[in-house]
Amino acid sequence: MRVANSVYVLPIPRSPQEADSYLNLTLIADEENGNTLVDAGLPDQTEEISVALVEAGIGVRDLRRIIFTHQDLDHMGSGSSLVRRSGAKVLAHSADAPYIEGRLRPLKPTPEMLEQRPHMRKVLERLEPVGVDEQVENGTRLDLAGGTQVVFTPGHTPGHISLYLERSKILIAGDALTADTGYLNSPNPMATLDMRTAIQSIQRLADLDISTIICYHGGVVSEDANGQLRRVIQEAFRNRNE
Repeated sequence: MRVANSVYVLPIPRSPQEADSYLNLTLIADEENGNTLVDAGLPDQTEEISVALVEAGIGVRDLRRIIFTHQDLDHMGSGSSLVRRSGAKVLAHSADAPYIEGRLRPLKPTPEMLEQRPHMRKVLERLEPVGVDEQVENGTRLDLAGGTQVVFTPGHTPGHISLYLERSKILIAGDALTADTGYLNSPNPMATLDMRTAIQSIQRLADLDISTIICYHGGVVSEDANGQLRRVIQEAFRNRNE
């Protein structure tokens, strides 16, 4: 699905058993500065991602960069395989880099999550670490798609980042926000390590001029994106104070 001239959302089914549940990866097509994939699905989804890239007009070998919004296994899962096929450089925030590289055990799934969803143990066993070539911080500006700003949005994980594409005014929110058929929602509290910090992070996003928000879980929000973001922030603070 093309969102802007150079931005595509690649919906990848979570599994054959969850055909109606998608992970929404983002492709930023940039012939001058290199094609970039944001996040990499679950382990063993390389083929599905490859097909989605071809439908968007490129192959895996055309990738020059993979940016992880954070360390979760449904975001970095097929990263190692994609890097082997493409030689792409990997970017992530310094706070999540040790977990992505396997120097520290991923913070999720937590023991409580594994108790509720025991099948995730097998998925976690298939997770391969991925070397991080470049660590980014809040305010890092990438020469990509007319200028892309890294926005540090911790809470979901300690090193979660979002990406703001300045020219197209698109926010790639990762898991900092969720959506449901165009309706913007707060981050998932069940999967967020520090909800208070996560709410503070989305408040930082309100300063941006946003036309479209891409949520990894829920897809594209394009109708009154800034207004919906303000509503989510107000609701989050109201719920926290109740």
